[in-house]
Amino acid sequence: MVERSAVKILVLDDESFMLKLLNRILSNLGYSSVTLCDSGRAALEKIADADADTVPNLILLDLNMPEMDGIEFVRHLVDLHYPGSLILVSGEDERILQTTVKLVRAHKIPILGYLHKPVKPDALSELLESWAPSAADAAGMAKKVYTAAELRAAIEGGQLVNYYQPKVAVATGEVVGVETLARWRHPADGIVFPDQFIGVAEAAGLIDDLTKAVFAEAMAQAKAWQEMQLPLRVAVNVSMDNLASLDFLKFVAEVTAKEGIAPQNVVLEVTETKLMQDTRAPLEILTRLRLKRFRLSIDDFGTGHSSLAQLRDIPFDELKIDQGFVHRASVDETLRAIYDASLSLARQLNMEVVAEGVQDREDWDLLRRSGCDLAQGTFVSRPLLPEEIPGWIELWRERVRTELFPTEDVKE
Repeated sequence: MVERSAVKILVLDDESFMLKLLNRILSNLGYSSVTLCDSGRAALEKIADADADTVPNLILLDLNMPEMDGIEFVRHLVDLHYPGSLILVSGEDERILQTTVKLVRAHKIPILGYLHKPVKPDALSELLESWAPSAADAAGMAKKVYTAAELRAAIEGGQLVNYYQPKVAVATGEVVGVETLARWRHPADGIVFPDQFIGVAEAAGLIDDLTKAVFAEAMAQAKAWQEMQLPLRVAVNVSMDNLASLDFLKFVAEVTAKEGIAPQNVVLEVTETKLMQDTRAPLEILTRLRLKRFRLSIDDFGTGHSSLAQLRDIPFDELKIDQGFVHRASVDETLRAIYDASLSLARQLNMEVVAEGVQDREDWDLLRRSGCDLAQGTFVSRPLLPEEIPGWIELWRERVRTELFPTEDVKE
């Protein structure tokens, strides 16, 4: 653990009173290496002149300053290749702060969060404690780029492995299904996550092979669970690129029939990462899959191209509210408005609703109060290997009985 006195902090605020106040708070918390600046230009000069040993690890940044505001200051930090992290300290409203956080992250600068003025010492201490050199270094590292040839070899060599994240009924706590999440078990790099290979697969025309490998393994696993008396509904992510050929429809139907899985226990979570130029094949495939009683889910609703137009055109029966609109919606008015609107829309269309990104008890309680159908997220469970699922179900049922529904009858 890094000693507080060794953490180098720069405080940037145009108000001398705030500079003195923050300096006193930091000193009381044990942070003694503090530099105070009352203008963005002065702060940038100090950072530009600093070497690797003296550059600040953290900057406490005000937003609304004369001459150079905090947002312009961040842009200059990018030009200087600033390696540290930020904390916003501002009197601006919640939406401006949230937008600024997104902007800072878009610039690839780590940000620990934001604080409203007047600053509470406990809140500042909590954010400062979340900083670690390794986290800052990792955030600035570029992820390894894999080639199409490497991915092709991984698919053909059976290096893809499925993890499964549980979904539970909010009203009862019952475990109703899982979402299949593909990982690449790289022989040298360890577990590689989808954001590093799905784009490669789509660009190189490998997405069909990848999705088919993931789907086939998921159906084989669904059969194994079924034989263990765990009839879980299994969801698999499907790219719109998979729906460009009618062969995909045949493949899905044949694999599920071969494994003896009822179509209504299979969910195809459709994610549209780009606009389709020709919608005829996707519309035919999805409509025919629904006729065969497969379940269709619109994934990451409200982001990218997962929009109202898709709801209008495709016969979905499940809507997944994106995690960005679920976590903290209980305390954030903007998020709550989007969450409520999505839930209401799904209700009017007679769709089942899954809330993604449920991270804490506050998120869970919001889902219960609002009548959401299903919950998915780390509050329920992290993604698990298939052999971990039965044991987790027993632990979850005990948690439901003792913690979440202690005085209620819960369906087993």
